[in-house]
Amino acid sequence: MFQYERVADNVYYFQSERYAQVTAGLVVGPKWAVLIDTLALPAETLALRDFVEEHIQLPVRYIFNTHYHADHSWGNIFFPGATIISHALCRRLMLSKGQPALEEARRTSGTYRQIKLVLPQLAVTEGEMSLKVGKKMLRMIPLPGHSPDGMGVLVEPDRILFAGDAIMPVPYLVDGDYEALVETLRRVGKMRLENIIPGHGDIILRGEIKGTLKEHLDYLACIRKEVRQAARRKYSGDYLDKLDISACGKSRILLGGLAPELHRRNLRALYRQFYGKAPLSAPKAEEAVF
Repeated sequence: MFQYERVADNVYYFQSERYAQVTAGLVVGPKWAVLIDTLALPAETLALRDFVEEHIQLPVRYIFNTHYHADHSWGNIFFPGATIISHALCRRLMLSKGQPALEEARRTSGTYRQIKLVLPQLAVTEGEMSLKVGKKMLRMIPLPGHSPDGMGVLVEPDRILFAGDAIMPVPYLVDGDYEALVETLRRVGKMRLENIIPGHGDIILRGEIKGTLKEHLDYLACIRKEVRQAARRKYSGDYLDKLDISACGKSRILLGGLAPELHRRNLRALYRQFYGKAPLSAPKAEEAVF
């Protein structure tokens, strides 16, 4: 149901095998543990809870939600004794966007009928927040761009960053902001990290970090250029629809084949961010009637 790996002493990462390679993290102290996000599907988060109970045998006292999106926060309910920590915006967005999304999910799928939103009780309003866990210090730092409430958790002294969706195999900004995401990626590049745990996908090792971040920034520069090109055309939507993700340096197979759809949404979202409207597509020819 998920893969897991011990990244450092008392630091674990978990990756879903069923939904978009979404990740979660665990930092273990002498008397209690801290969970960083939950997994996307209820069954996965319950399996994660079972792992903690069977192998760690310590309670989860805190959960950091890196952002409000369902695949990272809806599993809060399965840890009733934990205090949830997030950016202040996360709580507001869970109420304004997350609750309607959950109600819709309940109507269309039985998978989420047992889910209720558990809102953060502690919030970071500005700057950073720190939490000592045994010999480790967890620093929760702002990483906006994928979403306005994005936060990351830096584990010191290991220099491991749980980046949430600020780092993904394909940068994704549909619910975020282009300039903020570029700035976040540049900031992460200056942090001298040992490992990055992205919100989706595999661990990024120290020797891979520089190249991965450059590839992400190159991708964002490419889609920005192509959106500008599209704006010069009458049917900008048709131009964007023809732009394959591989033309911007990313593979179509990333995230289990979801990459082309994320890329398509990125292009249209960025067009709306720049020009305040959706890109125009040519009207389809009416079918002849015989």
